[in-house]
Amino acid sequence: MTLPRLLAPVALSLTLLAVSASAAGEKIAVIPKGTTHSFWKSVEAGARQAGAEFGVEILWKGPLKEDDRAQQIGVVQQFVASNVDAIVLAPLDDTALRTPVKSAMDRHIPVVIFDSGLKAEAGKDFVSFVATDNHLGGKLAGEELVRLLGGKGKVVLLRYSEGSASTAAREAGFLEVLKAHPDIELLVENRYAGATIASAQDAAMNLIDKIRAADGVFAPNESSTQGLLLALRQTGLAGQKKFVGFDATPSSSPRSRRATSRRSSRKTPRRWATSASRPRSATCAARKSPPSSTPAACS
Repeated sequence: MTLPRLLAPVALSLTLLAVSASAAGEKIAVIPKGTTHSFWKSVEAGARQAGAEFGVEILWKGPLKEDDRAQQIGVVQQFVASNVDAIVLAPLDDTALRTPVKSAMDRHIPVVIFDSGLKAEAGKDFVSFVATDNHLGGKLAGEELVRLLGGKGKVVLLRYSEGSASTAAREAGFLEVLKAHPDIELLVENRYAGATIASAQDAAMNLIDKIRAADGVFAPNESSTQGLLLALRQTGLAGQKKFVGFDATPSSSPRSRRATSRRSSRKTPRRWATSASRPRSATCAARKSPPSSTPAACS
């Protein structure tokens, strides 16, 4: 079972910046965590559509892999040096990107953080933070796995990567739910998949004895979900374990069904990025409300 991330961070981020644009033709740099995963390709398509709608030029560039802190820092610095009009950033590390974001803000280049948080203060160190409620998403995943297991059994959690705020929040929400159920035993909760599908598959294979002994497994993002699934298939365990993961892709499972969010039906990141029709209202809501968006629900 998969738990796709159905959210609107880029739509709201671009809305915030588009409202502040004084004229068409301004340049907004959109910097994802990585450029390999299917999710980011959908976000790019939506960002470009939104840019066309708002009359701004979208400059899309990010690191190839989601663990390349130096490359993402370099991309931010490059856009700051070229004096873009604004930056929309999904930081792959909640600490390492603070200094380059400060450099942009010091140059009066507004920065909106989306998807994953930064250890800094919204409204002071950057303009705004827009993302799903990842902690709630993790709790939903935990509740679904508990339901699938009938409230008892052994579970393996394959974490994503240290420094990733979004997945850390999902993992925390997931663990919060499981630890409230005394008949659920966590066999593994402190192993990391790494930034790629290959590294996630390797990590899962290193845990395969624990996974064999488990009744259910959880992975908090696209690459960890895909890598864990490949390991299950490689060892003939696919279909034998209750499996909840974030970020469905067409290759996740031939039986996978796209989840729907609790407030929006079957939205994709691309459609989200072009759906905002009232930018001023969205801006006011984003400034007055806590940083959150629609939580996804399990299929």
